[in-house]
Amino acid sequence: MEKKKNILVFIFSIYVCFMSYYLYTNHYYNTDMEAYMGLIYKTEYPEMKIEEIHQKVYDELREKAPDFAGFASVNPTVKEVAEGESTYYKIISQNPKAYEEELQLFVVKPFYNFMSWSLFKLGFSASASISLVSIISYALILILIFSFLIKILKNYPLAFILTVLISLFKPLSESARHVSADSLSCLLLLLSFYVFLVRRNLFIAGILAMLCVLTRPEYFIFYTFLYAFISLYRNRLQINTVPLVLSYGYLFLSFFSVQAFNQVSWSTLFMNQFTKVQIYPVSQPDPFSFADYFHFIKSNIMLEFNSSYFPLLLIFIVIILANRFTFRNKKNQAQLLFFAIIYTTVMLRFLVFPSLVNRMMLGFYLIIILALIYIQISKVDIFKNSLEDGK
Repeated sequence: MEKKKNILVFIFSIYVCFMSYYLYTNHYYNTDMEAYMGLIYKTEYPEMKIEEIHQKVYDELREKAPDFAGFASVNPTVKEVAEGESTYYKIISQNPKAYEEELQLFVVKPFYNFMSWSLFKLGFSASASISLVSIISYALILILIFSFLIKILKNYPLAFILTVLISLFKPLSESARHVSADSLSCLLLLLSFYVFLVRRNLFIAGILAMLCVLTRPEYFIFYTFLYAFISLYRNRLQINTVPLVLSYGYLFLSFFSVQAFNQVSWSTLFMNQFTKVQIYPVSQPDPFSFADYFHFIKSNIMLEFNSSYFPLLLIFIVIILANRFTFRNKKNQAQLLFFAIIYTTVMLRFLVFPSLVNRMMLGFYLIIILALIYIQISKVDIFKNSLEDGK
């Protein structure tokens, strides 16, 4: 029996390596890449002038991705999502001052930038470093999911099959191919859940939650609700109030420390991303328009929600929870509240940043999927001291 498990783990390892290599060799050169590369060079060479950084970034991109946005001529017949978007990337590729201000839109993800810089220090190129963060995160997500499923299902073949199917989930593979903080933030989110549920270590889980917020600050909304949820069930989870409050305090400080160094206000970011692209968002931001904000929210909320996986997952949530469901059952109440927290978080996030791009929603998707697997076929109880106690 043990030999069969080892063989399955070996096959899984080969599969993870194959998928990671395939996705790395087919990754996207998306438009965030030039900003993250610039931040790597600014960190490594603090005395280097922005003109030199700009030159280094675009020379590297021109060599590796000749079709990168900003190199080709602007197509006047293409409808732009935000006014001036195509023109913007052309200007950025030619104007070091505008490029310098664009970097300020990306400094709000310090831990992601730190990981990219760390790989650069190991000898990888700037473009390869930020791509590797996504690929390594993808591989670790699969390993973590496999480990978690083994813990709750006590069935290696089933855990293997489910993990392979999840690995083919489009938002997961897309996030691995993109240069973005999505994969890393998802990994940290899942790790914080795993450490809390399996190891029952609130301190380490809190540190991972902090790193997740330092990778994508909007996860602060989700963690705030989660800490309230844990506080509500702290007696059953055997969590003391003082460590819980201290853990949330550190999380709170991490979020507001990012905001303290953020030179671009939320209103400017919204206008820049969804209304009219601003060449100088720091020195010359356009005034915020509530009329434009409400118009965008009203015209896009249903389109964004329906193009996401949230309606489909909601159907499965209803089907699974409906099985022997009763409001009097405390376990059912906890499950219902947990999913309500996720959907409330998503809607609040949409009000702040009105986009539900699937790769950005990856962490929420995987939490829902894994929670549904747990509810439907788990052989352990998370309200015990740890998953290790399950029978």
